[in-house]
Amino acid sequence: MTFQNVLDILLQFFEFGIFFYCITVMGSYLVIGYLSARQVKRYIKDRNSTDYNQLLSSPLLPKIAIIAPAYNEQVTIVDNIRSLLSIHYSNLTVIVVNDGSKDNTLAAAIENYNLQKIDYYYHNAVPTKAVRGVYQSTNPAFKNLLVIDKENGGKADAINVGINIADADYFACIDVDCIIESDSFLKMVKPIMQSTNKLMVAVGGIVWLTNESDIEQGRLIQIKSPNAFIPRMQVLEYFRAFLLGRTAWSSVNGLLLISGAFGLFHRQTVLTVGGYNHKTVGEDMELVMRMHRHLLENKIPYAVGYVPEPLCWTEAPSDYTVLGKQRHRWARGTVECLMIHKKMFFNPTYKFLGLVSYPYWLFVEWLAPFAEAGGLIFVLVFALLGFINWHFFFLMVILVYVFAIFISQFAILVQVQTYARYKNLTDLRKLIVTALVEPIRYHPRTVYWSLKGNYDLMRGKNVGWGNMTRAGFATPNKK
Repeated sequence: MTFQNVLDILLQFFEFGIFFYCITVMGSYLVIGYLSARQVKRYIKDRNSTDYNQLLSSPLLPKIAIIAPAYNEQVTIVDNIRSLLSIHYSNLTVIVVNDGSKDNTLAAAIENYNLQKIDYYYHNAVPTKAVRGVYQSTNPAFKNLLVIDKENGGKADAINVGINIADADYFACIDVDCIIESDSFLKMVKPIMQSTNKLMVAVGGIVWLTNESDIEQGRLIQIKSPNAFIPRMQVLEYFRAFLLGRTAWSSVNGLLLISGAFGLFHRQTVLTVGGYNHKTVGEDMELVMRMHRHLLENKIPYAVGYVPEPLCWTEAPSDYTVLGKQRHRWARGTVECLMIHKKMFFNPTYKFLGLVSYPYWLFVEWLAPFAEAGGLIFVLVFALLGFINWHFFFLMVILVYVFAIFISQFAILVQVQTYARYKNLTDLRKLIVTALVEPIRYHPRTVYWSLKGNYDLMRGKNVGWGNMTRAGFATPNKK
């Protein structure tokens, strides 16, 4: 076989391989889009016929503990605790876990909520770093607030402390920098109360972004599309991930991930499987996958629910340095979880999760950055050798670009036709225009961050929770 023959074989392999991979990924996105639009439509119809005030007075309402890990959150801690305390739910405890912050997070909470150190006894079911103190307010208005001060051990360790201390049927894992809709938990417990023949072990909800929106005393007053490019790009990402992706997977009970920013979990099941894994930065995904495995292996009827409605709002990174660290952790966490639970891959024991969900995460979510980078290297090498089929190349570029725009515009359309939280026409125009430049200006960075996360994992470089600098929430201009 001559060198020319080898080049021809490689050229055909890459051309057809990349083409069929792209078509497969695009097809999966189309299915996801269809499933999500159908599921959201069903949910809104059901929500509009539900009296949540009647649900609030039900004696069957499960007891919930909100666990909010906090690390260097002095800018937002006061408003965020206020937001958590204002949640409309009658059987609720708020547990804020200060994970050894190096700023004035704990001092700000003590001063603003009249906190006093108390003796508090609990069972240390999941081993954690040492707890330095438990604080409770002397103000009766904050009687359902507990603030825990502990040695730094990372987000997973902080949540495990909260799980140990919580006295509740379910706990909610929430990032302390989040704004929660006042009726969020009423909507999240509805699937739990409706599930009579299966144990509802977890429920997720849509998380969206507040950058440059108006926040007053821990409440979202007006949602706005960010003027800054970086947060605005992330708005589109969150549309696609939460409104389309996770909604679709939940409709077929194939959800492998509930966001660490906002999720509700059955406490006893989490304790049974050993709590959050502090050895991975993808602790939220790893816990859900471990729960799936435990329940399927023990043939316990269960379900993982999802509420396809924006119930939680958070601040996105506003510069590439911080955003890159976040995406680095996400990529690393994804591959760690897939490696830990590789037994699920095409294993019929795990039913739909093993035969569809896991392979999708492996071949699409994990492999896609490698395919894109490999395709780019292929083009450069064969262009230098003069073997590029430029007609095919430009057709592929146009196809991928147009499809990427289509998916983003479809996500915007679903948002407009359902929740319409971005009502201002100027905001919508900004999002639509942003979708046109995302594949060129922003997406290549996400590919690089993903590859770097995988590379650092392979060479054993440790990455912790990290420092996420917050700009703080904006308050409305008052005339």
